[in-house]
Amino acid sequence: MRIIGKGFSAGKKLFSMLNIPYPSKCTYRQHEIKLLHAASQAANNSMLESAKSIAEYSNECGVCVDGTWQKRGYSSLNGCVSTISVDSGKILDIEVLSQYCRVCTKTEKTSGFSKKCVVSHFCKNHKGSASNMETVGVYRIFERSEANRSLRYTSYYGDGDSKAFNNVKDIYGYDSVVKYECIGHVQKRVGSRLRKLKKSTKGLGGKGKLTDKFIDTLQNCFGIAIRSNVGNLSNMQTAVIAAFFHCCSTDKKPMHGQCPSGSDTWCKYQKAKQEGKLYKHRTASLPNTILNTVKTTYMDLCDQSLLENVYTERPKMPMKVLMVFCGA
Repeated sequence: MRIIGKGFSAGKKLFSMLNIPYPSKCTYRQHEIKLLHAASQAANNSMLESAKSIAEYSNECGVCVDGTWQKRGYSSLNGCVSTISVDSGKILDIEVLSQYCRVCTKTEKTSGFSKKCVVSHFCKNHKGSASNMETVGVYRIFERSEANRSLRYTSYYGDGDSKAFNNVKDIYGYDSVVKYECIGHVQKRVGSRLRKLKKSTKGLGGKGKLTDKFIDTLQNCFGIAIRSNVGNLSNMQTAVIAAFFHCCSTDKKPMHGQCPSGSDTWCKYQKAKQEGKLYKHRTASLPNTILNTVKTTYMDLCDQSLLENVYTERPKMPMKVLMVFCGA
C-alpha cells in the first residue's frame, strides 16, 4: 500500500470491499516495519553488488546524480538523492533526508511515550531548506563512496545546478571530479532563457513577435542538433548555430547557408533545392530588432565552454523509474 502512497485507512477500505477480515492497526504497522527492513536490506545488497561489479574493472566511475522531493516547491520535509552508474545504469547509492520526525513530535506532545522508542528510531537527519537537501545528500554519498563502495565518482553527470557539484568537486583532491551536462537540461536552458528574456524585455512578445511556439521550435531544434553531434564539439557548435538561422528563415529571407547540404540533410529547404523544387516556409518573419535581441541570448548558449561537457542520456530511463518509485 505504501508503494502507491496509501496507508492503513486505504487498506482497511480495500479489505472491506473484498469482504476480507482486515488486521488491526498495530498488526498492520508491525508488518510494515518488517517489510521496510527486508526492502532496505535487499536494496542495500543490490547496490553493493552493482558497485562491486564496477570496482572489479576500475575504482573510478561516472555517476548520474539527481534529487527528488516528496512534493513540489521548496516546502517539502522529505527528499531523496540518488546516484546511478553511467556505464551499467544500476543504482549505486541513495541518501534519504528528512526534516520531520513523527516519534520526536509525539514524544513532545505525550509525556508517557516510551523513551526506548525515542532511542531506537531513525530521527530527522537534515536541518535547513528543502532546496539544500540535494547538495547535502550528494556530499554524503560522495564522502562515503570509497569506504562503502570502494569507488571514486570522478565523473559527475547532473543538471544545470552547480551548488551540489561545487560541494564535491574537490572531495578526492583538487578538481578530482569533472562535471558533465545532461542534454535535456541544456536544451531546456534555451527555452527558459528566452522566456525570461521575453518577460523582462518590453515589446519583445506578442503577435508577429517572439511567441512561445517559436521558442519551443528553437528549443527542439537545439536539442536535435546536440544529440546528432555528441562527441564532436566543432560539429555540435556549427549545428546549433545553423538551427537558429534555420528556424528564423522566411521566403523573403532564407538563411540556410549553414545547414548541411548533403543527400542526408535534415533541412527541407536544402532538400528542395537539390530536387529543383520551391520550398515554402511556414513561419512568419520576425522584425530585425527582435531577431538581433534573440540572437544575442541564443549565441551565448552556443559557446564551446557550455557544450563541451554535454553527455549522452543513457541513465535517463533508470533515473526516471527511480524517481517515480521514490514518489516524485
